[in-house]
Amino acid sequence: MAGKSNRNPTMTELLRQALRDCESLNAVEKATGVKRQTLAKFMRGEQTIRLDSADLLAAHFHVQSGHSVT
Repeated sequence: MAGKSNRNPTMTELLRQALRDCESLNAVEKATGVKRQTLAKFMRGEQTIRLDSADLLAAHFHVQSGHSVT
């Protein structure tokens, strides 16, 4: 399978996909406290998010990275 990467997706990629798949950014904002404008800019790649916001989103979407610290 040429061109296929065996790497795990990054947390950024996982969270952006979860946000794309969610029903409403307003609902995510209400559930997590992360502002809708921040979520929208993050999805478009215009802005990064803070680690505490990433933690809230990961918990909300039940997202885990395949990476571990050794």
